[in-house]
Amino acid sequence: MKKDNYLLYDVNETPPVGKMVIFALQHILAMFGATILVPILVNSMAGTEVLTIPVALFTSGLGTIIYLICTKGKSPVYLGSSFAFISPIAYAYLASGSSAVGMGIFVTGLVYIVFAILIKIFGKNWIDKILPPLVIGPMIMIIGLGLAPSAVSQIGLSGDAIEIKGVIVAVVSFLTTALISTRAKGILKVIPFLIGILVGYILSIILGLVDFTTLNDASFFSIPKFILPFKDYSVSFTGILTIVPIALVTIAEHIGDHIALGSIIKKDLVKDPGLEKTLLGDGLATAVAGLLGGPANTTYGENTSVVGITKVASTKVIFLAAIIAIVISFFGKITGILATIPNPVLGGVSLLLYGFIAVNGLKVIVQNKIDFDNLKNVIVTSAMLVIGLGGAVISITTKNINLSISGMSLAAIVGIILNLLLPDSK
Repeated sequence: MKKDNYLLYDVNETPPVGKMVIFALQHILAMFGATILVPILVNSMAGTEVLTIPVALFTSGLGTIIYLICTKGKSPVYLGSSFAFISPIAYAYLASGSSAVGMGIFVTGLVYIVFAILIKIFGKNWIDKILPPLVIGPMIMIIGLGLAPSAVSQIGLSGDAIEIKGVIVAVVSFLTTALISTRAKGILKVIPFLIGILVGYILSIILGLVDFTTLNDASFFSIPKFILPFKDYSVSFTGILTIVPIALVTIAEHIGDHIALGSIIKKDLVKDPGLEKTLLGDGLATAVAGLLGGPANTTYGENTSVVGITKVASTKVIFLAAIIAIVISFFGKITGILATIPNPVLGGVSLLLYGFIAVNGLKVIVQNKIDFDNLKNVIVTSAMLVIGLGGAVISITTKNINLSISGMSLAAIVGIILNLLLPDSK
């Protein structure tokens, strides 16, 4: 341990076993709430089981190990399920089933790998031209605002009849999450959604809103329900146009997350291990997740915060956390408990979560001082928001082909094209 270093344990250092376990469990707590929410929310939007929590946990752990190998243990990043893909995955499943989801996520990983190769050859400056803040900001806003109806529906405020108990649970879940986010300190501040779910769940039990049937039926040990290509589904191209364009946004987030983490651990991760290696790791992790029936992976800001709070950047700790996540995925009772979480709990937490996503998009616009006296900026942003939130769809249907691109994916493509074609206009 270096006493003159800002960090208690640097990237290549190994804490004592007892401390390493404690630090790894803190990372598990940080990633757990968000990672399990992705399959839950996708399934809620689709109205059926599309993703499973055990597979999400398994691919999160496996993806993190793949990332650590690709970066040669130089970057303490944990990969978890990405919220950006919730709507596209649900829409792709409704269009063409598991084949669309698996292929879409797999090809998304390949896009990351292609970007990694191009960065290796040409550097990263060209990314700023294709994906400037003018495109990234509205895109992130669309992701958050596009999910808003799902949160309102889960709370029970989208119909004529209002279930007062459900609304109470949603409000308590929301307020708990908000208070933890704003008032808590230390590790608690990193896990507001997990605490919000826990408090809402306890209140739901008290109010009699929890059905324990799935918990009673679940076995203690069970193998995750992997969905494999050519075994469980055939190749489909429908999901590619729906899911893959979101990679343009998450790649930009990937770069931002590594810059932020680098500032915390006082290392330039963009240069060493380099974006070509970090994107390669992220891409391979996502591609493997797609082949196993898991959600797309992304770098987790929650775990970056844990590194900042604990001052422990050891990648050995991240590796142990990944192993723990894989082990947890085989315990059926844990999945059974999570399956009993009522919709109002999820709705209350999601109300804040989706708002956070949308505001982050707005923050990108504000921080980069996008000038809306410039008509080009107004046109690009307006077109993206209306297309992304208005349910626009472009379909190509022939005897052998059935392709469609809609919503946020279409908005991303339109935004990139308009930004490149339109001249600046004061």
